[in-house]
Amino acid sequence: MAGGVLAVRPGARSGWGGAATAALLAALILGTLAAVAVYAGGLSGLGPWDWRAVWFTIWQAALSASLSAALAVPVAKALARRDFPGRAVLVTLLGAPFILPVIVAIMGLVSVFGRNGVINGALTALGLPEISIYGWQGVILAHVFFNLPLSVRLILQGWQAIPAERFRLAESLGFAPGDIARHLERPMLRAVLPGVWLAVFLVCLTSFAVALALGGGPKATTVELAIYQAFRFDFDMGRAATLGLVQVGLCLAAMAIASRVTIPSAFGAGMDGAVALRGPGGWRRVGDAAAILLAAGFLLWPMLSVIVAGLPRIAGLEASVWDAAMRSVVMALVSAFAALVLGLVLALAIARGAGRWVEAAGMLPLIASPLVLGTGLYLILRIWVTPQQIALPVTVAINAIMALPFVLRALIPAARAMQDDFGRLAASLDLNGWPLLRYLVLPRLARPLGFAGGLAAALAMGDLGVITLFASDQPTLPLKLYQLMNAYRMGDAAACAVLLMAISFALFWVFDKGGRLRA
Repeated sequence: MAGGVLAVRPGARSGWGGAATAALLAALILGTLAAVAVYAGGLSGLGPWDWRAVWFTIWQAALSASLSAALAVPVAKALARRDFPGRAVLVTLLGAPFILPVIVAIMGLVSVFGRNGVINGALTALGLPEISIYGWQGVILAHVFFNLPLSVRLILQGWQAIPAERFRLAESLGFAPGDIARHLERPMLRAVLPGVWLAVFLVCLTSFAVALALGGGPKATTVELAIYQAFRFDFDMGRAATLGLVQVGLCLAAMAIASRVTIPSAFGAGMDGAVALRGPGGWRRVGDAAAILLAAGFLLWPMLSVIVAGLPRIAGLEASVWDAAMRSVVMALVSAFAALVLGLVLALAIARGAGRWVEAAGMLPLIASPLVLGTGLYLILRIWVTPQQIALPVTVAINAIMALPFVLRALIPAARAMQDDFGRLAASLDLNGWPLLRYLVLPRLARPLGFAGGLAAALAMGDLGVITLFASDQPTLPLKLYQLMNAYRMGDAAACAVLLMAISFALFWVFDKGGRLRA
């Protein structure tokens, strides 16, 4: 089988491994969704509170996406036209929230905006009413915190994609800032913003940990949280399954819209020259500086507050926290390895011209949230095992599956380039199986493999999703942190958050660095 999967030479066996892997993956995902559909038996089981959760899910995702995209525009514009010390570091840090464990970020937001946080302390000192982070406002705040950096990076890429020749031409023609905005920047934003908005909307649509920690109640319950409540507290499998189908339908609708909204900016090609970062002076310089400082403060302040509060207390953490940390590391490594194996097999098959359905199978995890897949697997396996028995294996498997689309996005371009450059040579040398892996695949794909492995490991390390459905007596580190927060042991929770953050970033760094060293 390995030779059939890895053979570069086209033939009868070529691509069978990739096709088989794609078929098994599709069967697993669609099978769990089918189990949910069969058990649901229609939508008649949903009550008014469930439909309120559906409405709130759509509303908060739309508002979060709108705020994230709107606030990202001035920040991306300032970064695109200003050069300052630390600019490259700041742009790099904008990618950090993507691998930051959600529960750690929530801990940071609570430390700043919570009842005993800095903001409420200042408001109390001024005699002003306090603000509450719990409820819909906390959900929106957390989603903007997570998705503002993503939006800035995507919009900044749009700015940097405008050919440098266009800016030089505008300068030679004496364009004022308003003219540049009209003829260059606004057409780019019309092309980029719809995709940014829909990407953030889809992320917020399937958010669970944020709603679990900061939402709740009849006015701030998302579909994901309603699934969790139906499964965990009411043990109403039919209602959980029906809500799962609604969640899948919302994701499919958002993805269908996302595939049709991109508007080409029609700038044409350029010479790929660097754009001189010379923005206009005066009040615009002050505005750009303010946008950058406010965004950096909003993103870095919560994390620094957690580090300051938790770092001195790490040595005093109880043994159960360290057990949870070790358990999470092992699970993250297993999930990352499984995601890399699946992704490598599929990427090699796609690079050799496998059918489009193989790539589509690798993207299937995007249509179902972890909670929906966890619910489906439980419905399939409940005859033979108890929830506690499958908690850790199911969590590992679903983390690997959910990371697969990101792994494929990293591996497919490199695998296609390798196939174009070395495919015929490998075929002429009759390289198959392990020699092909050792001498061609692993060296040529080491860099994207390292990046993808680090991303998968970090995401799995910080996941607070499926494990909450089963809540076994063997908690992961994110679940342990959530339990400490619920017990109002905020000092221990801060220390646990620092530990979780450090391990997540360390896993990403080790994988990414290892890939670059072996490239």
